[in-house]
Amino acid sequence: VPRNYDPALHPFEVPREYTRALNATKLERVFAKPFLSSLDGHRDGVNCMAKHPKSLSTVLSGACDGEVKIWNLTKRQCIRTIQAHEGFVRGMCARFCGTSFFTVGDDKTVKQWKMESPEYGEEEEPIHTILGKTVYTGIDHHWKEAVFATCGHQVDIWDEQRTSPMCSLTWGFDSISSVKFNPIETYLLGSCASDRNIVLYDMRKSTPLKKVILNMRTNTLCWNPMEAFVFTAANEDYNLYTFDMRFLESPVTVHMDHVSAVLDVDYSPTGKEFVSASFDKSVRIFPVDKGHSREVYHTKRMQHVITVKWTSDNKYILCGSDEMNIRLWKANASEKLGVLAPREKAAMNYNQKLKEKFQYHPQIRRIAQHRHLPKSIFCQIKEQRIMREARRRKELNRRKHSKPGSMPFVSERKKHIVAVVK
Repeated sequence: VPRNYDPALHPFEVPREYTRALNATKLERVFAKPFLSSLDGHRDGVNCMAKHPKSLSTVLSGACDGEVKIWNLTKRQCIRTIQAHEGFVRGMCARFCGTSFFTVGDDKTVKQWKMESPEYGEEEEPIHTILGKTVYTGIDHHWKEAVFATCGHQVDIWDEQRTSPMCSLTWGFDSISSVKFNPIETYLLGSCASDRNIVLYDMRKSTPLKKVILNMRTNTLCWNPMEAFVFTAANEDYNLYTFDMRFLESPVTVHMDHVSAVLDVDYSPTGKEFVSASFDKSVRIFPVDKGHSREVYHTKRMQHVITVKWTSDNKYILCGSDEMNIRLWKANASEKLGVLAPREKAAMNYNQKLKEKFQYHPQIRRIAQHRHLPKSIFCQIKEQRIMREARRRKELNRRKHSKPGSMPFVSERKKHIVAVVK
C-alpha cells in the first residue's frame, strides 16, 4: 500500500502510538509466565550444574549425595544417573568437544566420565580417576586444549593424560572456592578465595598476575563470553561486581538487588546480560551495564538457589536449589514459545519498538518495572533501604560537623574495594 508519511497528514500519531505502547506493556505483564518445568529426581540438594558444549538439550547436574544426573531438556527427563562420589559433588565441567565430563567431590578425587551411556552389560565406571591430597572445591576445563584446572587448597592445572598437576598456583594460604577459564583469552584464569580475594592467573607464566581484595568474600565469578577482559563476581555482601581486569581499582558496575548472599552467576551467550542465584530464594537477571535487575524469578517451593546456568541458545535459564529440584525458566518472561506466524512476528517487533520509544514515560515505566515479590524479600528490601538511609544521614552529619575536606567523598564503586595487589 503506498503511504504518505508527511506528519501534517497524521496529526494524532504520537498519542495513538502511546496508547499502543501502554497496551503492549500491559499485555507483556499479563503474558509473563516464565516458569516452564521442574526436573525432579535428585535425592539431595543440587550443588552444581554443567552445560554440554555441543548439545542444547543436554545438561548435567551434581547433588550433595554424590549423585550425577544427565538430563534431556526436550523430553524433560533424566537419561542417566551415576553414583560419582562419596559426599558432595563439588564441581563439574564438560570437555570442550563434548565427549566426556569431569567431576570433583569431597572424597578428594577427580573423575572423568564418558558422556554416552555405557553399552548393555558394561559397568558404569570412570575413564580416569585422580586421587588428590586435599579436597577439591571446583573444576573448569580449558576451552580449546586437553587441560583442566581444579581448586581447593591451591589452583592446580592438569594435563588430561597425567595423574599429577602440570603446575600449582598459590597466593596466600586460604582455600579457593571456584576457578574459571576465560573463554576468549583461553590461557587466563580467575579464582575466588575465602580470604576475600579474587586472583587472576596466566597459564603461560605459571604465576599469579594480580588480585583484588574486597570487603567480603566472593563466592564465584563468571567471564563475559563476548568481552575478553570483563568478569562478574558474586559476593557475600548481597551485590555483584562487574570488573574490567585491566582496571581493578574500582568495578565497572555494582549490581544491587539481592537481599542475601549471591551464590552463583552465569552470563548469557550474547554477553549482554547475566543471571544470578542467591540465598534469598530468588533468581535475578541483570543487564551488564545496569545496577538493578530487569527480572526476578521465584516460586513458593523454591529454597536457597545454589547454582544457575543460562542455556547456549539464549532462551532459557536453569537453576538448581536446596530442595532437590532443577527449574527451567524462560530468559524472556513473556516470550511466546513455538512457531510464530509472519504477521505475529511483525506485530511483536512493532510492539517492542513502541515499548523502547516510550520506556521512560512514568505510566509505562511503572507497569514495566512492577514485580510481585515474596513477603520475606519485600520486607528485607524495605529494611535495607532504611539502613542505607540511616548510614547516609550519619555520614552527612559527620561531614557537617568536621573540618572541611577531612572526610572525602567515596563513590559507591570504590567503597567495597580494600586493595589491589600486583
